[in-house]
Amino acid sequence: MRTAIYPGSFDPITNGHLDLVARAAKLFDRVIVAVANNDAKKSLFTLDERTSMVRQAIAEWPKVEADCFEGLLVNYVERRAGDAIVRGLRAVSDFEFEFQLALMNRKLNERVETIFMMPKESYTFLSSRLVKEIARLGGDVSSFVPQHVRAALTTKLNP
Repeated sequence: MRTAIYPGSFDPITNGHLDLVARAAKLFDRVIVAVANNDAKKSLFTLDERTSMVRQAIAEWPKVEADCFEGLLVNYVERRAGDAIVRGLRAVSDFEFEFQLALMNRKLNERVETIFMMPKESYTFLSSRLVKEIARLGGDVSSFVPQHVRAALTTKLNP
């Protein structure tokens, strides 16, 4: 069974993330959307909230599951018997950082491959940071995130 790990902070998960999940699910037998606990990042949502939103967003795909992790990604990939790490590239500006990460992960564990995927053109501008900013300013994010994520943003930012 070929397993891909799609890691990220998913704060929150967007339709761009879900586009990559859907396409990765066509290429692998199992996809694990791995929500990272990164103390260096100040997240709007807690780890449990982010994992729950991911779980709800991927419910339609039987080959996809949600999990959370902390520590080195390559160690998590080993624990979950992953074969590849899936990373999204929206623009050329993403490539340099992602390329460095992929090379470092390869140095730490040569067995694990990194697969770069580009989202649909309509999602190349989309990021969790922009979605949060639009929601914070009262804008409509319904075309960028699933409905339950939009509701969670509204609740969190406009109590």
